[in-house]
Amino acid sequence: MSFLIKKLSFMVIFNTCLLVLLFIGIQNSSKKSKVSFLIDQTIDLPISFIVGSSFVLGSIVGSLLVIDKKNKN
Repeated sequence: MSFLIKKLSFMVIFNTCLLVLLFIGIQNSSKKSKVSFLIDQTIDLPISFIVGSSFVLGSIVGSLLVIDKKNKN
């Protein structure tokens, strides 16, 4: 298996596990907030979901950037 396929599979499995743990952990969350976009706002979401999902998204983007940089060299 090439390094790229190993890295991508690890990234997918790791971030999927993080999302599952995030969904399990926010079930009892009572504090909610809205996220403001340029046009509109979202529904009330638990603050832990907002913070956790942005962490997971940053982890995905960071992993993809490292893969792209290594392929250029």
